[in-house]
Amino acid sequence: MSLRVGLGFDVHAFGGDGPLVLGGVVIPDGPALVGHSDADVVAHAVADALLGAAGLPDLGAMFPASDAQYRGVSSIVLLRDVAASVHAAAWHVTNVDVVVAAERPRLAPHIADMSALLAAAVDGIVSVKPKHTEGVGAVGRGEGIAAWAVALLQAAGSSGGS
Repeated sequence: MSLRVGLGFDVHAFGGDGPLVLGGVVIPDGPALVGHSDADVVAHAVADALLGAAGLPDLGAMFPASDAQYRGVSSIVLLRDVAASVHAAAWHVTNVDVVVAAERPRLAPHIADMSALLAAAVDGIVSVKPKHTEGVGAVGRGEGIAAWAVALLQAAGSSGGS
């Protein structure tokens, strides 16, 4: 069996226009994040984890901020494109594990929806866990939100045995 692991990370500051979007879910009353797309740090971390595991270029190389066509685009749309590239490279998404660090807003009520939207986008199992940073660092001071993701890919056509 051929397996590959990838790690993704993203962070964005508060202060953007529009809604706060995390894992494809619009978070009501959440302060918006600054970014070229919808600034969805969760989807971005997942995308980079998948791309890294597959040995493909990172999210910024695939969808550069210098390209106006990606201005304000849904990161779930970008994640679907990433998943298609991963599948085209002969990899299957086994699972993705995500940690999202935010002091505000409260994310627990949105975790199930985030997991479901992300899982559908990548055609794999996705778990999302919210964490507080207890006042430590920029996220702890409430300046923004960060996310880390680990993805496990299996070579297409390989069996699940060890």
